[in-house]
Amino acid sequence: MMWKILLSRLLTVTELAAAALLAADLLVVVASVLGRFFFAAPMVWSDDVARLLLLAVTFLGAAAALAHGDNAGVTFFVDRLPLAWRGKVDATVSLIVIIVSAALGWNAYVLLADTAGQTVGAGVPQELFFLPMCLAAIVMTLFALDQMLVHSRLDILIAAIGVGILVLAFWVYRWLLPDAEPDLKLLMGSAFVVALVIGVPIAFVLALATLVFIWCGDMLPGEIFAQQMARGIDNFVLLAVPFFILVGYLMEANGMSVRLISLLQRGAGRIRGGLDVVMVLSMVIFSGISGSKMADIAAVGSVLVPAARKSGQKPGEAVALLAASAVMAETIPPCVNLIILGFVTNLSIGGLFMAGLLPSALMAAALIGTSIIIGRRTSTEAIVGLAGESLREMAISGFAAAGLIVLIFGGYRSGFATATEISAFAVAYALIVGAILFREMTWKSVISVMRHAAVRSGMVLFIVAAAQSLAYTLTLQQIPHAIAEMMVSLSAAHGAWLFLLLSVVILIIMGSVLEGAAALIIFGPLLMPVARQLHVDPLHYGVILVIGMGIGLFAPPLGLGLYGACLIGGVKLEETALPILKYLGILFVCLLLITFVPAISTILPRALGY
Repeated sequence: MMWKILLSRLLTVTELAAAALLAADLLVVVASVLGRFFFAAPMVWSDDVARLLLLAVTFLGAAAALAHGDNAGVTFFVDRLPLAWRGKVDATVSLIVIIVSAALGWNAYVLLADTAGQTVGAGVPQELFFLPMCLAAIVMTLFALDQMLVHSRLDILIAAIGVGILVLAFWVYRWLLPDAEPDLKLLMGSAFVVALVIGVPIAFVLALATLVFIWCGDMLPGEIFAQQMARGIDNFVLLAVPFFILVGYLMEANGMSVRLISLLQRGAGRIRGGLDVVMVLSMVIFSGISGSKMADIAAVGSVLVPAARKSGQKPGEAVALLAASAVMAETIPPCVNLIILGFVTNLSIGGLFMAGLLPSALMAAALIGTSIIIGRRTSTEAIVGLAGESLREMAISGFAAAGLIVLIFGGYRSGFATATEISAFAVAYALIVGAILFREMTWKSVISVMRHAAVRSGMVLFIVAAAQSLAYTLTLQQIPHAIAEMMVSLSAAHGAWLFLLLSVVILIIMGSVLEGAAALIIFGPLLMPVARQLHVDPLHYGVILVIGMGIGLFAPPLGLGLYGACLIGGVKLEETALPILKYLGILFVCLLLITFVPAISTILPRALGY
């Protein structure tokens, strides 16, 4: 009992610390922009401090997400295991998470000691960049240990014996054949596939594959693992991820979300398939504001899925359209995955934002047209929650949302701030609107929103960090070079169209088994140089990658995003799997059109000078 109380308090402290650091990061970025723009007094230390705070938020948030069991993983296979086997597999998963967390903590400590006394450009001590990672990894280990202790002693013993046998077998092999070089690609691939299939959270799957390379290859010191994890998110551009996620949560908390949806319902609710049309339009608007798919799905689904039930529509159908709309929203700025892709492939994020607009409009039109053709009429009374709100009050909400969109797009186009910095002002705008216009924001709700946003941001960015560590080891083995050569040779024989088609297939398949950010981080740097070599426009190709990944992310039976949508909608996967296929088929046709008609993606960015 005392153990549980201590862990509960540790979780609270971890969440509050992550939330406080996120708030501090927000203040640093806003102050930096205002000082530079109005007083011509740039804060030279602000970038370093902002990146330091981002590292702390990421790892502390990831630790809290692990405690809540929020880390995404593939559960399709383990959910079908007999009950007698499930406990043993889950205990093995917990043991793997403990091993990875402990390895991260130890190597972060070694790195911390090695960098003591060093400073970065603005004089910030280097070890401060690794201290949060070290502390968070220790906290992760404790949370993972607690999750393992819920299993029976027999299950834990069997899990430990299983892992021990694998380790012993490798050392016996090295002892018997000391001169034989192990096939690191085979070992990493086997560890990756097995860990993925048994349900290890995807971030820990990626990190485990990296550790297998380090432990079995004797080529790199362990500190490289921690160093690359930190390097994966030690970039100012990635600050847009937690800030836009925070905007999504603030919109839900300040009442803007439900008012916007109600306004759309009054405008489009009476037409054929009106409720479905409202769902697609809502996802268009929210994706252009929050930038986070799951935040969008939560905001729209929490209102419209109950409304679908009330109107007699099958909830599985509603969730299927909700998930398909999230795919459509992948290229609506400021989508987090566009930001991540721009970061890992060194593309203009503003250019990617512009390149994604017309493709998303095409997919939205296709989904709306389908909804009208196959839908039925629903009454406006199906919407729940704001019966007493006047049309004027809801229209005010619409203007407030429009103001946020103008701020996001106008801010970085005017030169006031970068796309990353403007995300901080979007947060400030959402706070002010909630406090003054709607008067629904309290200090308690702000703290709660900060905690949730910090945890969600940590979960997403921890995957980015783990993917960077794996990408580093893949590069050392020249796997990207081999893939590039294969793709170039195939395309040389058959043309660039085959490369584009293969890219679509690869991203759909990998997007279904990896979290979206992880798929882009691994395959974006691999495939983008090949696209450039074949004279495919990088912005056009970036849009193809993001949409392909999105289709895979919500494709049954493995798509992790589809599981999230089902959880938010309160339906089983089986109720959604068949209905979503027709929507994904429509989106796939749109993707092919986007792929082979580059002007859909390139006309806007070229017109605006990107």
